[in-house]
Amino acid sequence: MNRQPLRLAIMEATRILTEAGVASPRSDAELIASHVLGVERGRLPMVPLVDPPVIDAIGQLVNQRAKRIPLQYLTGWAALGDITVNVGAGVFVPRPETELLLEWGVKLLHGREYPVVVDLCTGSGALALAVQHARPDAVVYAVDIDAQALAWARHNADVHADAGDTPIRLYSGDVADSTMFAELDGLVDLVLCNPPYVPEGTPVPAEVAEHDPARAVFAEESGLAVIRHAIAAAARLLRPTGGMAIEHDDTHGSAVPALVRARRVLTDVRGHLDLAGRPRFVTALRVS
Repeated sequence: MNRQPLRLAIMEATRILTEAGVASPRSDAELIASHVLGVERGRLPMVPLVDPPVIDAIGQLVNQRAKRIPLQYLTGWAALGDITVNVGAGVFVPRPETELLLEWGVKLLHGREYPVVVDLCTGSGALALAVQHARPDAVVYAVDIDAQALAWARHNADVHADAGDTPIRLYSGDVADSTMFAELDGLVDLVLCNPPYVPEGTPVPAEVAEHDPARAVFAEESGLAVIRHAIAAAARLLRPTGGMAIEHDDTHGSAVPALVRARRVLTDVRGHLDLAGRPRFVTALRVS
């Protein structure tokens, strides 16, 4: 078989993805190639020539990606912090923007022994599992209302437990239920939440519109409906000096901090920017 330059295959993949309107064509082309070859993206230059079946496999995935199927659905996984989780149809794909929220939460736990953590709207379980991986001594609870999301979260939880991580505690529940985790009221060190927050009717990329579950993306009340419930839950669950971090839409830079400040038991309310410099999450502490 005549071996072919991998560089040319990546250039062709980039061209196809660019024409398809993919937001990061070169990055996605390289990630697809690294997935097919089973090597890290940074090591692709060390693979100058590949066999025709490899070129074909890359081409098939590129054509799927050109149809705006999320890259993570094609590779079967997404990363958050130091872990990966399996994702696919029916579950929200973790985004790089949430890395900073995770970092804030793990930093808050520094110096706290056996902390109690609650992840609201857990989806794939990525946030809960990333915290549990970083803090094996933590007791991590995760909850979601969607059965498909919970199925993915349960699968991911089992995979990480089998790999040696402390198991998380996964539940079906509604963040709007004021009795959810009532036994933890006033005992939680950290509440994290990446809820549905995109205002209904907002134009979104095809990957989101056609593949992410709408229930995990959009929310009523200009995107604030679930966030209101998450803030109420955090105010109830947190112990004195405990902290909360809630992700929000980039149009919520003023609205969400204002909702948090309206809770007298929450203090040190701060807005945070994402990797692109847009308002993305708010943090606060329970008064001591």
